[in-house]
Amino acid sequence: MTPPRNIILVGFMASGKTSVGRALAERTGWTLVDADDVIVARADKPIHRIFAEDGEPAFRELERQVIADLCAGERQVIASGGGAFVSEQNRGVMLSGGMVFFLSTSPAVILRRVQEEDAGGPIRPLLAVDDPEARIAELLSQRMPAYAQAHHTVETNALTAEGVAEHITSICGIVISC
Repeated sequence: MTPPRNIILVGFMASGKTSVGRALAERTGWTLVDADDVIVARADKPIHRIFAEDGEPAFRELERQVIADLCAGERQVIASGGGAFVSEQNRGVMLSGGMVFFLSTSPAVILRRVQEEDAGGPIRPLLAVDDPEARIAELLSQRMPAYAQAHHTVETNALTAEGVAEHITSICGIVISC
C-alpha cells in the first residue's frame, strides 16, 4: 500500500487531533502542522479574539486559506480545527489532500477534556453557554454528516493518543520511523 500524501485529522474540539497528531508525527517522522496554530500566527492573535473582534466568517475564511495551503504539502500530519471539515470547500480539499481520519469522541469526554485543557483560561467561543455538554451534542449532531465523509473513523474515547496513532499508521501502511 502506498502511504497517503498527508494524514489529516478531523473531529470536534478536544477529540485529540493535536495529541494524536504529535504521536503520529513521532511514529512516522512526518511534520505535525496544527491548522489552528497557523491561523493564530497569520492573524497575530488567539482564536477567541479573532471570533470576538472579526467574527466567525472572518475566522472561517482564514481557516479556508490555511487548509488549502497545508493540504498542498506532503508528508505532514495535519490537525485541523474542529469545524474545518464542515465546510464543503475545505472538505473537498482535505479529502483530496491526504487520508482523512475522523476522531470520534462522546460529548461527555469532550467536555471533560475541554475543562482540563482550558482550566483557568478563556472559555472556548462555541461553548460559552449555560449547558456546554448539550451544546457539544447539538454541534456534533449538526456536523456528523460532514464528519461521516472522512475516509476513516476512529473512536477515541477509550484509546490513548498513542493507541489511536498506532491504529492510523496500520491503516495507512506507513513504516514506523526509527
